[in-house]
Amino acid sequence: MSTASTTRRAGGRTPARRGKLLGENPLGLLFSAPYLVFVVLVFAFPLCFAVWMSFQDYFFAAPGAQVDRPFVGLENYRQVLADPAVWRAFGNVGVFLIINVPLTVALSLVLATALDGATRFRTFLRVSYYVPYVTASVAVVGVWLFLFNGNGLVSQLLGPLAPDPAWLINSTWAMPMIALFVTWKQLGFYILLYLAALQNVPKELYESASTDGAGKVRQFFSVTMPGVRPATVLVVLLATVTGANLFTEPYLLTGGGGPNGASASPVLLMYQRGIEQGSPDVAAAIGVILVVLVLILAWLQRRFVGGEER
Repeated sequence: MSTASTTRRAGGRTPARRGKLLGENPLGLLFSAPYLVFVVLVFAFPLCFAVWMSFQDYFFAAPGAQVDRPFVGLENYRQVLADPAVWRAFGNVGVFLIINVPLTVALSLVLATALDGATRFRTFLRVSYYVPYVTASVAVVGVWLFLFNGNGLVSQLLGPLAPDPAWLINSTWAMPMIALFVTWKQLGFYILLYLAALQNVPKELYESASTDGAGKVRQFFSVTMPGVRPATVLVVLLATVTGANLFTEPYLLTGGGGPNGASASPVLLMYQRGIEQGSPDVAAAIGVILVVLVLILAWLQRRFVGGEER
């Protein structure tokens, strides 16, 4: 009887089988364990707890108090879906994504391409684009309010062409202005992603296209855009996930989703329902719906923008 047969009958695993279970290098699994623990504690456990909470009549209670939190099934979801404010919040974030995601992709790719070809002041320009991203939102919001309030610099320059009421207290302009603000603030991060991707586009492709008579514009569409397609998929996914979790900007710029909910986002609504109004079960139901919608949207983007086989 062979050694392998003896091992299988004894219920053990061959060394090759153990290697597959532990990976090619077990030491790598050891080094990645702290991050796996971080993901479980910070992301997986809160998500599972939120799903459980969304099916309960959950409320905050004093520590150590004996409370009954009964199972209510889909009641929280029925309450959420019957709330016009929830539908409006999801509609607002849809408007935000329609403006923010295409604008982010277009501007970051064009600016990254220009910076990649720049020979003078390259470092200065890169730092200039990245500064808003690393600056505290509270400080940047103060500048934005100075520019776009009723007596702000932009309104004074436009004069009678400026909207009335002003940009950030106007139900039509509030969410588009937030989308522009987020696009401007986060642009530096996505420019760096594209700059890294541009380093992997072979220079020979540009030389070949130039030999065939292609100008700069033609090279951009025929060489640059296909060459950075994986980066574009990443930028689209990151911008979508970041936009779906919009909270800080409407909270600071419009005073909590004003005017009359015109700039409220689902995450801001979760904060209002769960913390301010003491209904964490309803807030958890909103969060679960948001996660499902983001996963569906990310899958569609991965399928079509990423060009996967269907």
